[in-house]
Amino acid sequence: MDDRTPMEPRPFIPQGPDPAPTRPGDHRANGDDGWANGHVGSAHGDPAASATPGTSASAAPGRTLAAEAAAGPARGGSGWRAPAWSGAALVGALLALLVLAAVVAGVGAGDRDDETDLRAADAVLLGLVEGVTEWLPISSTGHLTVTQDLLGIDGDAADSYAIAIQAGAILAVLILYRERFLAMARGVRGDDPAGRHALQSIVIACLPAVAVGLLLEDTIKDNLFGSWPVVVAWLVGGLAILAAARARRHIPPTKGAPLTALDWQNALIIGVAQTFALWPGVSRSLVTILAALAVGLSVPAAVEFSFLLGFVTLGGATAYETLSSGGEMLDAYGLAVPLLGLAVAFVSAVVAMRWMVDYLNRRGLEIFGWYRIVVAVVVSGLLLADVI
Repeated sequence: MDDRTPMEPRPFIPQGPDPAPTRPGDHRANGDDGWANGHVGSAHGDPAASATPGTSASAAPGRTLAAEAAAGPARGGSGWRAPAWSGAALVGALLALLVLAAVVAGVGAGDRDDETDLRAADAVLLGLVEGVTEWLPISSTGHLTVTQDLLGIDGDAADSYAIAIQAGAILAVLILYRERFLAMARGVRGDDPAGRHALQSIVIACLPAVAVGLLLEDTIKDNLFGSWPVVVAWLVGGLAILAAARARRHIPPTKGAPLTALDWQNALIIGVAQTFALWPGVSRSLVTILAALAVGLSVPAAVEFSFLLGFVTLGGATAYETLSSGGEMLDAYGLAVPLLGLAVAFVSAVVAMRWMVDYLNRRGLEIFGWYRIVVAVVVSGLLLADVI
């Protein structure tokens, strides 16, 4: 019996010598080599494990780590499995977050001392919004900006808090994909060629966003952190998703190249695309997934690379903001309330990631495009009605 702990994705452990990376579109684009083959590791106590360390006869060939992450323990294991929610349920749940923000804002309006005050209920709601939306292609920054407006929270400390709680969502990636990160660590030592290749791709893809972010940080904060720029980004991003989904309507999600096929040029293309996510509302997940699909990766491989790239990119941004403005946030809110929001962000991110992986292995991206368009219309109405 598989004794993996609940909510742990199946680890990916490459078998045998690492095959030479291939370019997207070649004869191995069905995802059956290198890191694209996820197997139950014998280290987890699988009695069916083969003689090769980290392999098992129970693993389905050709499944990426992203696909295995959603599958949970094999053959009736006791681990948690993401519910197969419908697209309509997703739209309803996400819109409910905005309604909840409005309700919390209305109920607590008389209790707030000023716009810099952050109550426990605010921290929980913002943590929930961050965790649910961070890894979905719908923009966590856009949702946090609108939620802060609905709650009437403003100021430098509030902006720093909205970035600091990203640590919860980032930690979710580290926990769920720890086997992948261990493989990259072994790659640094020269013990895992596939891990080294993935790490190199991630580093290359990070560079454009780091350069542009440092160069234009103040310009972006001064001109783009507002509700209307977010609405525009939501709408344009929604239309882009629908266009991409239409172009791929006859292509199965698993068709495409594995991560081992990602050369440095295509990693750089994905990294350049990620710079557009510096505009709040665009969504880092959206642009990196679409770019990864454009260079030939399969949907599961594109989603997985987006998660791994986001861990590094968001981790760096969160660390930078916490070091530069964390003291102001702690002076304003103390330690307990921000930690509460971070914990909520972590738990909700785990659930959202597991759901997203499962959903995209069965269906397409269209629902996220329609959601972005709907929420853009709803928030536009709130802005025009002077509610926010």
